[in-house]
Amino acid sequence: MWKFWIDTGGTFTDCIAEGPDGETRRVKCLSSSAIRGHVVERIDARRVKVDVPFGEKDGFYVGYGFLVLGIGNRNEVIGWDSSEGILTLAEDLEGSLESGLCELQSPEEPPVLAVRILTETGLEETLPPLEMRLATTRGTNALLERKGATLAFLVTEGFGDLLKIGNQQRPDLFELGIQKDDPLPESVFEVSGRIDAAGNELEALDEVGVRAFAKEALAQGVEAFSVALMHSYVNPVHERRVAEILREEGATFVSVSSELAAFAKILPRAETTVVDGYLAPIMEAYLDSVGEVVGGGNRVTPSVAPGAVEDLRSTLLQAPTLRVMTSAGGLVSRSHYRPKDSLLSGPAGGVVGSSRSGLQVGIGKSIAFDMGGTSTDVSRFDGQLDYKFEQKIGAARVYAPSLRIETVAAGGGSICWFDGTALRVGPESAGANPGPACYGAGGPLAVTDVNLLLGRLDASKFGIPVFPEAAKERLTELIDEIERTTGQCLSEQETLEGLLAIANETMAEAIRKISTSEGFDPADYALVAFGGAGGLHACAIAGILGMDTIVFPADAGLLSAYGLKHAQVEQFAERQVLELLVDCESQVAEWLSALEAQALRQLEEDGVSRGSSELCPARFELRYRGQESIIVLEGGEVESLGERFGDAYESQFGFVPRGLAIELVAIRVVARSQVVGTKLEEFRGESRDKHAPTKAFVDRNGLEEGDTIEGPVVIQDPYSTIYVDAGWKAQVGTEGTLRMESTEVSIEKSELAEVVELELFTNRFLALVGEMGALLERAAFSTNVKDRKDFSCALLDADGYLLANAPHIPVHLGALGVCLRTVLQSRELGPGDVVVTNHPAFGGSHLPDVTLIAPVYTENGDELLGYVANRAHHAELGGISPGSMPPNAKSLAEEGVVIAPLKLVEAGVTCWEPLLDLLKGCAYPSRSVEENVADLSAQLASIRRGQRALQELAEAEGEKRVAKFMGLLRKRAATALREALKSGRWDNGRYLECLDDGAAVQVQVSKQVSGKWLIDFEGSSGVQPNNYNATPAIVTSAVIYVLRLVASVDVPLNEGFLDVVDIRIPEGMLNPVFDSNPEACPAVVAGNVEVSQLVVSVLLKAFGLAACSQSTMNNLIFGTESFGYYETIAGGEGATPERDGASGVHTHMTNTAMTDPEVMELRYPVKVEIFGLRENSGGSGLRRGGDGVVKRVKFLKPVTLSLLTQRRIEQPFGVEGGGAGACGEQILVKADGSVTALDGNGSWELETGEVLEIRTPGGGGWGEGGV
Repeated sequence: MWKFWIDTGGTFTDCIAEGPDGETRRVKCLSSSAIRGHVVERIDARRVKVDVPFGEKDGFYVGYGFLVLGIGNRNEVIGWDSSEGILTLAEDLEGSLESGLCELQSPEEPPVLAVRILTETGLEETLPPLEMRLATTRGTNALLERKGATLAFLVTEGFGDLLKIGNQQRPDLFELGIQKDDPLPESVFEVSGRIDAAGNELEALDEVGVRAFAKEALAQGVEAFSVALMHSYVNPVHERRVAEILREEGATFVSVSSELAAFAKILPRAETTVVDGYLAPIMEAYLDSVGEVVGGGNRVTPSVAPGAVEDLRSTLLQAPTLRVMTSAGGLVSRSHYRPKDSLLSGPAGGVVGSSRSGLQVGIGKSIAFDMGGTSTDVSRFDGQLDYKFEQKIGAARVYAPSLRIETVAAGGGSICWFDGTALRVGPESAGANPGPACYGAGGPLAVTDVNLLLGRLDASKFGIPVFPEAAKERLTELIDEIERTTGQCLSEQETLEGLLAIANETMAEAIRKISTSEGFDPADYALVAFGGAGGLHACAIAGILGMDTIVFPADAGLLSAYGLKHAQVEQFAERQVLELLVDCESQVAEWLSALEAQALRQLEEDGVSRGSSELCPARFELRYRGQESIIVLEGGEVESLGERFGDAYESQFGFVPRGLAIELVAIRVVARSQVVGTKLEEFRGESRDKHAPTKAFVDRNGLEEGDTIEGPVVIQDPYSTIYVDAGWKAQVGTEGTLRMESTEVSIEKSELAEVVELELFTNRFLALVGEMGALLERAAFSTNVKDRKDFSCALLDADGYLLANAPHIPVHLGALGVCLRTVLQSRELGPGDVVVTNHPAFGGSHLPDVTLIAPVYTENGDELLGYVANRAHHAELGGISPGSMPPNAKSLAEEGVVIAPLKLVEAGVTCWEPLLDLLKGCAYPSRSVEENVADLSAQLASIRRGQRALQELAEAEGEKRVAKFMGLLRKRAATALREALKSGRWDNGRYLECLDDGAAVQVQVSKQVSGKWLIDFEGSSGVQPNNYNATPAIVTSAVIYVLRLVASVDVPLNEGFLDVVDIRIPEGMLNPVFDSNPEACPAVVAGNVEVSQLVVSVLLKAFGLAACSQSTMNNLIFGTESFGYYETIAGGEGATPERDGASGVHTHMTNTAMTDPEVMELRYPVKVEIFGLRENSGGSGLRRGGDGVVKRVKFLKPVTLSLLTQRRIEQPFGVEGGGAGACGEQILVKADGSVTALDGNGSWELETGEVLEIRTPGGGGWGEGGV
C-alpha cells in the first residue's frame, strides 16, 4: 500500500511518499493545484508543445485545464503525448502563441494532485490503495482571508457585542483611527437564561426564542452556528440544549464552547467557538473531497450528537486511510477532527520533523528554525514536545492544544526599506504577488533579493523565471534614497550585508524569546534549520546566539511532510481544577486516573489499540492563588507537587512569594500511539574533499556519506538551499543529514553602516524591555498587572532620559525619565541599588502606581551603562477606601501609602523592613500587604532581568557603542518629529478644554526663535481642592505621547521627541507644590487617570490631529476591607479626517485589557449583566465618532463603590463641523427597582442586590455631513 505524508501550505504543497516497493519519492507542487511550464511551440489550432514537469505517462493530463498566462481563456486537455510533450485541446487556441508561461490546472485538491503525480495516475483512473497523513493551512487561510461560512453566533443575553469589544485594547498603541477587525459572525442572537460561576441556574433557558431564531437563521442561509454561554465550562446544560434545538431545526454545523474549550474566560472561549463554526463547512468539504478520492476516512460530522460516537465504535476501530495533523503535532482521524485544532498543523509538522531530525543525529536538545516566505517559526525541544493551550490566529484567540511555536514576521518576502533614519526589514511582506523584485512583477526589494544579489541563491534553480537585474534596480533606488536623506553613501555590499544582519537579528530575537527569556541558554542547543530559506540564514543566526551546531535534515525543504511521517496519533484529556492544592491534593490521583482512561478510550476510538498506545507524563498546571501565569510540572509523584512547584518557581523567577497558597489550575493527559525508535545516524568516513570547494554552488545530491565541506559555499538540493558561512564546516551523515559545526571560537564581525547598526541596536533595546515586561506579567499577582496589563517597563540612558519601552501604558512611560532624574537629585544610586517610590513629588503618578528604578553598571562596577525601571498599578495600597483611588480624597495621605524614594535593595542586599513598616504603619495602610510584596518581588525580578540584559549587550558590543546608539536613537526620534512639524495643520492659537467642574487646561503651541517649539500651558487652572491635580511627570507623559502621534513613525517612545520642544508648566493644577508632609499635599489620583486624558485632548485640538475621544478612563473601584477591585472601561474614539472613530476601545493614555466577565464573576461577588456597545453615542459627521459602551454590574454582597470619571457634563468635542460625542452617565438600580442617577465622581455604600450601570462617552465626529 502507498503511504503519503502531505503538507499543504499557502503557496506550495510538500509531499513525501513510500511506495509498495519501499522506495521513497518526493514532490513539491503549487497549492493552487496548477502545474506550471513553458509553451515551446504551437503545432496547430488544437495542439501545443509544452515543457512541463511530471506527466511521464501518456494521457496523464487529460481532463486538466490549460491556460497560457496572460493570453486567452481556460481550455480543456483531451490528449497528452508524453514522449513529444504535446497537448491536444478541446477547443481552438486563442491568439498568437509565442513561448511563455502556461499552467495545467487540476480540478482536484493539491494533496490529490501530489498523489496522482507520484503514482502516475490520471484523472480518469482509480488511485491505488493508500494511506494519507495531511497537514493543511486551508482553514488558516480561510480565516485570515475571511472566506469561511455564513455564521450565526448565540451568546448569553447582554453580551451580544462581546466579539466587537474584545478585550477593549487597541492593537496599536500609537494609532489614530483605530482599526479593529469585524467579527466573523454575520448575525448574533442573545440567549435568555443564565448560569452562575458555581454552575447554578439563575434563569431558565428561553427555548422558544432559540428555536424561533434557528428557523429564521436557516431560512436566511446561515450555514453554521457557534454557541458560547456564560459559565458553560462549569455547567453546560444550557449550551447542550441550545445545540439540540439547532440540530432539531436542521442545522448541520453546530460548534459548542463547552465541548471545544471547557475553561473559564468567555471571550477566548467564544472566539474559539466562532472560529470553529466559521471553518467547519469549509474544512468538511475540503476533507470530503480529499477523502473521497483517497478512499474516504471515517468521520463523525458535527451534526452527530456526542453520544452517537459509541455506536460507531466498531467502524472507528478500523484504521482510517486519512488522518489530519493537529496544531499539537499529533494525528487524528475525521471522527475526532475539529477545525480549531489544526490551524497550526503545518508549522507543527515542521517542529515534529525537527525534533526527530535532532534525535536522529544524537541531539536531544534542539531549536527548530523554519523560515518561509512571510514568516519564521521557532520552537524549543528538550527531549519532549512543549505545548501551549491558547494561541492567537489573526485577530482571534483560540483555545486549543498547540506546540509552543514563536512566530515572527520575517521571511524571504520581507520588504527592505528606509524610514528616513535607519534601514528596516519587514514586517510587511511582498507576498506571492507581486513577490520580491526578482520575480519581475514590479515588487519591492525583499530578503530573497538580498540573498540572490549576495550570490547565495542560484537564479537557474528557482523553478520560475527570475530577474536579478530587477532586484539590483530596487537596491540602487534604496541606496540613492539613503544618500539623499542622510548624505551617507553606501556600497551595494554594505547595504546588502546590513539588510541581512537586520533580518537575522529579528529572527534571533524570536529564538531568544523561547530560550533566554525563559532561562535557557541557546548555546546549549543545536539549531535545526529548514523551510525554504532557513538554511540561508542558519549560520549567521547561530553565530548571534552562540550556538555551535546546526542540523540541516535530508528533507529540510519538505520537513513538515517528514514530520507527518513520524507523528503519532494523539488524544488529549483535560480537567480544569481551580482549587487550592492543599484542598484537593487527595483527589488528584483519582482525577488523573480518570483522565488517563478517557484519553486511552478516545485513542482506541481513533483506531489505535490499547496494546499500541502509551501515556505521556501528565501535565500539572499550578500557580500561586491570585496569579495568572502558570508553571507546568510533568509527571512525578502527586504528593510532591507543592515542593516541586516551589523549586520550579524560584528557578524561573528568582524568588518565592511568602505566605501565598498554591492553586492547581488544570491537569492534562496525552495518550498516543507508541513511538517508533529512531535509527541513529552516523557521521564517519574520510571526505573526498576536506577543503573549501572551488565552486560557489554545490549540488547536495552529488555529495556522499562522510564528505566534509568548509564554508563559504552554497549547497543546493531540489527543495532547499543552505549557505555554509566562513568559519563553519558541514559533514554528510549516513542518512543524508548535513551536520554543521563552528570551526572558529570567534568570527570577526564585518563593519556595518551606521543606518544598519542603528536599527540593530533599536531592536536590541526593545527586546530588553520586552523581556522585562514579559517576566513581570507572568510573575505578578495583581489583577491590574496580570489581566489588565496596567504596567510598563523602560530602559533609560546614563543621563536618565527615557530611551525605549515595552509599549504598555502611555501615562506611565513618559513619566519614567522625569521620575528618575528627580530621584537622582535626592538619592545617589550605586551598583546593586534599587529604589522604590510612588511619590508624585518625585515623578510618580498616583499612589497605586509603584515604580522601581535601578542603575546598570558594567560587571566590574566601574562604568554606568544606563538605568532600567518599571511601574505597576497595585490593586490595593491603602487610603480611605478600598482600591486606593478614593474620589473624595482631599490630601495625598488619604489616597494611601506614600513612598518617598527608598532603597529596597542597597549594594545587592534586599531589605523589606522599612517598606513593610510604611505599608502597614501609615494612617491608611494597605489592605493587601502580602500581595504588594509579591508584586514588588515580581517587579524586582523584572528589574534584574533588564540589568543582566543590558550588561550582556555592553559586554558583547562594548560600552561606548551602546552609549553611542542610545544617543542616536534619541536623535532618530528628534529628527522624525522635526520633519513632521514642518507640515502640520496647527497655528499659534490658544486652546482650552475643561473638566466637568470647570477646571481648565489651556495650551499654546508655537515656534520659538531658537527653532524649538514651545508647548505652553499658561492659563491652566490652579491647584484643585479635590484629587484632580496632575504633576509635571504626568503632563510630560501626555506631551510625549502626542508628539509621537505627530511624528507618526515607528520609533520607540523616547525622550528624543522632547529634544525638539520646550514645555512650560505653570504652578497650579498641572504643577502643584508638594509638602514633605503627605497630609499637606494635594491629592492626585484623578490627575493621573483623568487630567492626563484632558491634556491629550487639548493637545490633539491644538495640533489638529483628531476629534476628542471619550477623554476619560471611566475608573470603577469597588471592594471591602478584605479585597479591592479596579478597572477602567472603554469608550468611543474620536474621528480623524481619514477614518471613523472606533467603538468600545481604550484610547490615548491607557490601554488596559478588561477583566473577562467570567473571571470577574468567579473572583468577585458580582454578576455582570450587560457589557455591550452604547449605540449612537458617537458624534455625527463626515467621519463618525466611535460609540461608548454600557456595563451593568449587580453586586452580590455589600461593597464600597467609587467612581472617578469625566465627560459627564463636558461633551467630547467634534472637529470641522463634526458633532460632539454623548456624555457619559451612570445610574444605580436599587433592590426595589428604583433608579438613581449618580455623579461621575463619588463613593457610595451599596447593599446586596443593587445594580450599577455605566454608559461611557462616545467620540466626537469630524467634518460636516454624514449622520
